[in-house]
Amino acid sequence: MFSSLVDKAGLIIILAFAMSKMKPFRELVSKKNISIGDKIMLSLIFAIFGIIGTYRGIPIKGALANSRVIGVFVGGLLGGPFVGILSGIIAGLHRWSIDIGGFTSIACAVSTLAEGIMSGLLSTKLYKSEHRWLFALTMGAVAEAMQMIIILLLAKPFSEALNLVEIIGFPMIIANSIGISIFIVITDSVFKDQERAGAYQAQLALKIANKTIKYFRKGFNSETAYETAKIIKNMTGLKAVAFTDTEKIIAHVGLGEEHHKVGDKIMTDITRDVISSGTYKIANSKEEIHCMCKDCELKSAIIVPLKEENKTIGTLKLYKSEENAVSQVDLELALGLGLLFSTQIELSKIDYQSELLAKAELKALQAQINPHFLFNAINTIVSLTRTSPEKARDLLIHLGNYFRKNLHTNVEEVDLEKEIEHIKSYLEIEKARFGDKLNVKFNIPDNIDCTLQPLTLQPIVENAIKHGILEKIEGGSVEIEAIDCGDETKIIVKDDGVGIDSQYLDSIFNSKKQNDSIGLINVNNRLKNKYGKDYGLDIKSSIGQGTTVTIRIPKDQGGGMNDKMYNCR
Repeated sequence: MFSSLVDKAGLIIILAFAMSKMKPFRELVSKKNISIGDKIMLSLIFAIFGIIGTYRGIPIKGALANSRVIGVFVGGLLGGPFVGILSGIIAGLHRWSIDIGGFTSIACAVSTLAEGIMSGLLSTKLYKSEHRWLFALTMGAVAEAMQMIIILLLAKPFSEALNLVEIIGFPMIIANSIGISIFIVITDSVFKDQERAGAYQAQLALKIANKTIKYFRKGFNSETAYETAKIIKNMTGLKAVAFTDTEKIIAHVGLGEEHHKVGDKIMTDITRDVISSGTYKIANSKEEIHCMCKDCELKSAIIVPLKEENKTIGTLKLYKSEENAVSQVDLELALGLGLLFSTQIELSKIDYQSELLAKAELKALQAQINPHFLFNAINTIVSLTRTSPEKARDLLIHLGNYFRKNLHTNVEEVDLEKEIEHIKSYLEIEKARFGDKLNVKFNIPDNIDCTLQPLTLQPIVENAIKHGILEKIEGGSVEIEAIDCGDETKIIVKDDGVGIDSQYLDSIFNSKKQNDSIGLINVNNRLKNKYGKDYGLDIKSSIGQGTTVTIRIPKDQGGGMNDKMYNCR
């Protein structure tokens, strides 16, 4: 029973993973302020997941052992009470309608609605929870236990209801709660992708600011605004970019140039509101933009104020050619540009902008999640639930730990011990996939004094496994060693894999090449950005013998570290 339920729930998880890669679903799930229309759409999507769970159910004693709760419960957790209740009503009515007068049809319909209500009420707590997957796992089990109680209360005769619950109770509670937890892990990857897009836009804003600084340092006028608008237009997918002062248009580049003319007075109330209030506004339709030209193709816009000493001196306007096309990422880009341009106009904090650029690039480099790894891990866990449920449970915990650390890279540094824990979670999943082909040895001294940037070692270990060990039919070993060298810590990742060709190794850090070394390139750049140009990755390799990657982490991370070289072993 349990393995069959896991197999049925697996289809829903695979569908969820596929949908998480679709742009409309990603945008809908990741919205911070969703409209009634969005909530109705989410309700329909998760109700369909519930209905699929019903049709995939296993007939038993006049009832269905099913995974309907996964869609409804996840919908409520993500979308709140409205989505939970509406998806529960739809999926519950469907369950009742396909078996009117059936032994458990009313009980199942009522329990589906009850679980939808419960998940909706728990939505706020989910978003506040530090371990979302564990919260979803626990509450999913509670919800399924509640369903069993409702069956006992409503299904008649009681003796048959009790016999049914004894058979399906524990398998449904365990399988469906795991399914809910994995579904939440998948949707969390959507939020992480949104964060990564935000990091990219922050980086883009700073790059634009760096290119435009030579213009706005000369003042805010038609000439400098026009040059800046051209740069923004060329570096983004925007349809038009414009600047105004407090009275008129001073630059417009892109669609509408022929009628949004420089020197024309500001015609729209929304732009006047931005100037008077000093806060941004969003126009979601052509009517809100209020262009006098009937054929104007500009249909949505963000208007942000430009300030000098807290006084609004003009606006930046970013246009799109579709209605309701302004995303949260677009808003963050516009606000970032508005703030940076205001800073440029004031001719101050130039060094601070360079620092922000470095931090934005570092954040973008940290935000790495491999969707193939997630998909393979889910497949491994699903397959093990049939043969080794305890091992599957352990791997699920490791998967949760792995993504929890991936999703919490806000801190600049972590202890080496925590970085090693992260690697161990990753390796447990990989060893479950590849078995005896992969051997790992750790040689880390107790209480070693070392802090480093998050996600520094994992890409190196992953590269050793993927491109070194697994290229050999018999597999191989990876050794991770840390050495206290006094003024610095040396970390060595060594494998006995196939090795790297010397010609390829010489160009491995060439980011312009299309290669499989993006992880190593990112780590190398981050080390140099943080500690100096002498602290990049040191890679030595021989064909057929393996590869050794060495990292040096200085303990004194203050000034002058670039001139220090240490001898250690």
